[in-house]
Amino acid sequence: MRADRLVATLLLMQARGRVTAAEIAAELEVSVATARRDLEALSAAGIPVYPQPGRHGGWQLIGGARTDLSGLSAAEAQALFLLAGPAAAVSGEAKAALRKLLRALPAPFRDEAEAAASATLIDPARWGAIDRPRPEGVEALQGAVVRQRRIRFAYRGDQREADPWGLIDKDDIWYLIAGTERGRRTFRVDRMSSISVTGEGFERPADFALGAAWEQVVGEMEERRSRTWATLLIAERFLWVLRDHFGRHYEVVEVREDGRARVRVAAPTALDVARMLSGWGALVEVEDPANVRAELARIGSELSGLYREG
Repeated sequence: MRADRLVATLLLMQARGRVTAAEIAAELEVSVATARRDLEALSAAGIPVYPQPGRHGGWQLIGGARTDLSGLSAAEAQALFLLAGPAAAVSGEAKAALRKLLRALPAPFRDEAEAAASATLIDPARWGAIDRPRPEGVEALQGAVVRQRRIRFAYRGDQREADPWGLIDKDDIWYLIAGTERGRRTFRVDRMSSISVTGEGFERPADFALGAAWEQVVGEMEERRSRTWATLLIAERFLWVLRDHFGRHYEVVEVREDGRARVRVAAPTALDVARMLSGWGALVEVEDPANVRAELARIGSELSGLYREG
């Protein structure tokens, strides 16, 4: 039984007041028996829905209980579908859920919400880059996170067991934050294999917040990626290119009267900095540190020896 279908059923009841199993079946493209089971499941889960027998009967929410999409303003509905629309373009399940939510909106908002959903397209591949396929284990992990079920998996040759707390999609690379016997750990999903969801449940720490946890992971990672800083001079007109190369590991110290700027950039090692700057040739002048200058000189000497004519 799909959670998105139960939500859609509840929203239809909200929008129409009273519905029959046949009406829900027609709207959600399921059988009448499935629609009836969904309604009974909502009631069993404590949602205040009840059936009314008779010719004009059906199911409705007791006392006007609400899961309120009809309370959205036109601007709020547009904002919701502007966010949800791009996701639906790359996920069949998201597209189906979006269609069901659209049906539950108040009629005056539907046209603009539908237009908002198709107003933006997400192309996840960078220029010149291949599109990364979604790791096979993502759906199983999402289910384990939602249902709070422990997982077993192989990671870099070792068998692991963990409590999955949350998933992050960063530039099409998926990460799992999980609780282990050694504390909180972060795993790259594309390096996980043989993922199995156990029937054993777990309790997520009460003070755990996925956003805050991921912010800490990013901070630690970026610190490791910026252990070596270099100061250099470059023409001011090229600053935007250098910024694109180094991202957050870039800062302008000053812009000089001669049209050049003094900039600080960083990478994990001196060699990494030199590799990223060597293609600039004489367009950049590294002032310090000495080990970055030495690596640049070595790279230059190797290239000169390799490509020297005669």
